[in-house]
Amino acid sequence: MSDLPTAAQLYDVVDGTWPAASFRREGPWLIREGQGGGQRVSAATAMGAVTEADIPQAETAMQALGQPRLFQIRQGDETLDAMLAARGYAIIDPVNIYVAPVESIATERPPRITTFTLWEPLAIQIDMWADGGIGPGRIAVMHRAKGPKTSLIGRLNDHPGGTGFVAIHDGVAMVHALEVLEHQRQQGMGRYFMREAAFWAQKQGATHLAVVCTQGNEGANALYSSLGMTLVGQYHYRKHEEDLA
Repeated sequence: MSDLPTAAQLYDVVDGTWPAASFRREGPWLIREGQGGGQRVSAATAMGAVTEADIPQAETAMQALGQPRLFQIRQGDETLDAMLAARGYAIIDPVNIYVAPVESIATERPPRITTFTLWEPLAIQIDMWADGGIGPGRIAVMHRAKGPKTSLIGRLNDHPGGTGFVAIHDGVAMVHALEVLEHQRQQGMGRYFMREAAFWAQKQGATHLAVVCTQGNEGANALYSSLGMTLVGQYHYRKHEEDLA
């Protein structure tokens, strides 16, 4: 069994498989242009040590893009976290990062005609994502991913079961935008999707399967733990109190 990627490596996988519209350096910051793709592609991150005096530079850059003042706080960013807290930034959406060797998930094929992979997504998948709050800005993120990628579509009880997206960066396949329809939950659909993603990733030569989910999503955290995936890191966001509305 291969060594697991570190949290630092998986931060790069997130950027590679769920990319911002643009990335640019502003002093010690990496500024992301999200174009409506959500927090993950809009938050600024520190590329090294920062001081209190550096924070306005990032704030100005984000506001110039029409984006809220939003920072992603990663392991090692404890000093920045404290500085932002003192400036009135609230913690938003703590996230867990899970990973496992592909071969440990690609152990059992989902039932026949339950899950499929295809690119590009079908209209019904776009509709399922939209119903789950994953709109055009996030669909655009999927299209921007440059490595091998696919979408997941599921059927259960002769009806659509859900959808998801998988992309590979640096040998790691990451699952994003996993959406199981409400009436199809608690029936194994999420597990089938993860197995399907692992078999696809294995065929593409990926060594690991990873996923990120909010710490408050109890069902998703339970699923990934039950699959034997390892919690290797976290991150959270800090958003300025004036931008919380």
